[in-house]
Amino acid sequence: MKKSLYTTALLWSLLSMSVGSFAQMMQWKEVAAGVWKVSVGKPEAYNLLTAAGAQPNAEALKKMGSTGFPLNRNDISVKLVDGKTYLRFPLDWGEQLYGFGLNFQTVHQRGRILQLHMDHYGNKDNGRTHAPVPFYVSSKGYGVFVNSARYIDVYAGTAVRTDSKNPPLVQDRNTDKNWQAQPYSDAVEMLVPAGGVELYVFGGPSSMEAVRRFNLFNGGGCLPPRWGLGFTQRVNRLYSDKDVQKEAAEFEEKGYPLDFIGLEPGWQSKSYPCTFEWDNTRFPQPAAFVKDMLSKGVRINLWTNPYVSPEASLYPKIAPYAGSHSVWVGSVVDLTIPKAQAVYWDQFDKAHVGIGVSGYKIDEVDGFDSWLWPDVATFPSGVSAEQMRQTYGLLVMKQSTELFRKHNRRTYGLVRASNAGGVSLPYVIYNDNYSHEDFITGLINSGFSGTLWTPEVRASKTGEEWLRRFQSVCFSPMAMINAWASSTKPWTFPEVADQIKEVAQLRMRMMPYWYSEFAKYHFEGTPPFHAVNLVADFKTEVKKEVVNANLEENPYVLAVSKEIKDQYMAGEYLLVAPMFTGQTSRKVVLPKGKWYDFYTGQLAGEGEVITVTPGLDKIPVFVKDGGIIPMMPVLLHAPQPNQKVDLEIRHYGQKNAQYRLYDDDGETFAYEKGQFSWRTLTAERGADGRWKGSISEPENGKPNTVGKVSWKFMTILE
Repeated sequence: MKKSLYTTALLWSLLSMSVGSFAQMMQWKEVAAGVWKVSVGKPEAYNLLTAAGAQPNAEALKKMGSTGFPLNRNDISVKLVDGKTYLRFPLDWGEQLYGFGLNFQTVHQRGRILQLHMDHYGNKDNGRTHAPVPFYVSSKGYGVFVNSARYIDVYAGTAVRTDSKNPPLVQDRNTDKNWQAQPYSDAVEMLVPAGGVELYVFGGPSSMEAVRRFNLFNGGGCLPPRWGLGFTQRVNRLYSDKDVQKEAAEFEEKGYPLDFIGLEPGWQSKSYPCTFEWDNTRFPQPAAFVKDMLSKGVRINLWTNPYVSPEASLYPKIAPYAGSHSVWVGSVVDLTIPKAQAVYWDQFDKAHVGIGVSGYKIDEVDGFDSWLWPDVATFPSGVSAEQMRQTYGLLVMKQSTELFRKHNRRTYGLVRASNAGGVSLPYVIYNDNYSHEDFITGLINSGFSGTLWTPEVRASKTGEEWLRRFQSVCFSPMAMINAWASSTKPWTFPEVADQIKEVAQLRMRMMPYWYSEFAKYHFEGTPPFHAVNLVADFKTEVKKEVVNANLEENPYVLAVSKEIKDQYMAGEYLLVAPMFTGQTSRKVVLPKGKWYDFYTGQLAGEGEVITVTPGLDKIPVFVKDGGIIPMMPVLLHAPQPNQKVDLEIRHYGQKNAQYRLYDDDGETFAYEKGQFSWRTLTAERGADGRWKGSISEPENGKPNTVGKVSWKFMTILE
C-alpha cells in the first residue's frame, strides 16, 4: 500500500513537472565565451542554425573573453503545455529592448506584441517581415536567442502575470492623470509551437558586445568581395545583351562608377515560374556576353525566384523532390534533401556561375500568403511547411554561396528573406516598400538582427527626391539603383546629375573604409551599419510621453519612448543623418564626445542635439573625435585583385588615434587560410602641435595592395 502511494505521488510529481516550470532544472552551459545554452523539452532537429549551417567562430569569441551570466537564472521560466513551449525572461524597470527581426517603423521593441513570421513587409511592425529573427538585445547589455524555425509569438513587456514579483500599480482612471492603458510588465514572454527548444543567452557587458557575440556565434558577418561594395545598376526587365552593353558604356562615358549590373526576369526563357535558362533571343551567347562584361570591369548578377517551371529542362529531374503545392505553378524544391540540392544547383553551376556570373537576386522567398505555399503543404523530407517558410531564404543563400565557394569566388547578392543563422551569408535584403523613412529605420534595425539591408533607389518624382535617396544608398551596405521598371539612370535628372556623380564617386573613394568595416563584421562581429543605441556610453531615453493625443479618437492611446530612427552609425567613426524630400533642416542627436563635420573637419557639437541645414548637395555626416577614414582615388570600378591603390588618410578632431586597415585579394576565399593583413594607421600630435601620420609596415607573405600614402588632417587646431 505504501509503495503504491509512493508510486502515485511520484507520478503526479512528474506529471506536474511536465506542464510546470523547468527554471530550477535548467542547466545552462557556457558553449562559447559569454554564450550560454540550454535545451528544454525535446527540441526539433531542424532549426535555424541547422538550416543555415552556421558554425560559431570560437576563436573570435574567445578573444572577447567570458563574462558572467547576465540574468537571474531563477527568473527565467520555461513551461511545456499541450506540445508547446512557453518562455519567460525578466525585465527591469527602464530596460529597453531591440531586435526581434528586421523592423521598419520602430526601434524600441518593449511594449510590442509580435508574431515572428516570414513574410513580405506589410507596412506594419507586427513580426511578419523579411527577417523574423528570434533574437533580442537589451539596453542592459545582454541578448536572448530562441533557436526555432517556427512562428513565435512574442509579448515584449506587455503581459502582466498575477504572480509577478514586480506588479504594476493599480490606477484609477477617474482621478489619475498618469493612468496608462498598458500597465507595466516585467517580462518578455514567448510561445513556441513545439515540444521543446534550444535557448541561448549572450553576455555583454554592453549591448554592442552582446550583438557581436550573437554575430560571431552565427559564424561572423559576411565579407563581400571589394566589387560588391562598389556601385550597381539593375536594368529594365526585358533588356537584351546589347541593351546592357550600351548602358554600361554610358556609365563609362559619363564617368559614373559601375561594378555590377543586375539582369531582371527577362534574361530567362520563362519566369514566374522559372526555367533558369537564358532567353536565346535576348541573350544568344550568354558566355561570351558575361566574358565581355567582365573584361570591361562589370559583373553580372541574375534575378531569379526558386520555383521550377514545368517547361524547364530541369523539371523532370527535380519533380520527385518537390513539395505538395506549387508557387505560380512552379515546383517548390525541398532543398533540405542533398540529392535535390545536387540536381537543382547543377543547373545554376553550368549555366550561370560556371560561365562567370557573379551573383544572384533571389526573389519571392518571403511571402505573401496567397503566393507562397500554404501551411498545409507537405515536403518529401518531412520538414513542415511552416519551418520551410521560416528557412527557405537561408537555404537558397547558403547553397548558392557554396556554389561560388566551389569556384573560389566570393559573391554578394540580394535576397527577400533571411533569419538567424544567416549572418555570414553574403546577401543584402530588399523589398517592395518605398518609404525613404522606413528604409533608414530598417537599416538601423538590421544591426540588431545579424542582417544587411539596402535602402535602394528606384523611381523619383523630382530631382530632389532622387538625390536624397541616392545619398542614403551610398552610405549603406549596397549602393544600388533598382531600375527594372523605370529604367532610371544616375543622370536621369539633369539638375542634380553632378551631385549624383559626386556622391557616387565618394562611395568609391571610401571603399578602403567600407572594406575594413566589413572585415570587422566578419572577424569581430561588429555590424557595419547600426543604431546609435549601440554606441558606447549612449544612454537610451526611457521617458515616455504622449504627443498630440486625441482621447476621443483613441481613448487608449499609449505613451511611448522617444526613438532615434532616422540616423545611424556607418562603421566605427561615422554618424549619418539622411535628409528626406522637402526637408531643409533637421535635428541630429550626437552621442557622447566631440563630433566633426565629415566634409569640413569643423567641430559640429559635443554630446548634444544640433540642427543642421546642409543644403541639397550634402547628406549630413559626422565623424567621432579621433576618427580616421582611409580613402582612395576615384575609380569607376573596384580595384582588381592585388591591384596597388594609393591612399589618402583623413583624420578628424583632437584625439590621437589608431585605425586598423584591412587587406586581402578582394575576391577569393584565400583570407580564410590566413591570406589577409591588418595594418595600423596612427595619427598623433607632437610636442610642437603638429600632426603626424604613419602606417605600419606590410607583413612578409601577406597581401599588400597599398600604394602611396598621404595624410590629411581635417580639423584646424581649436
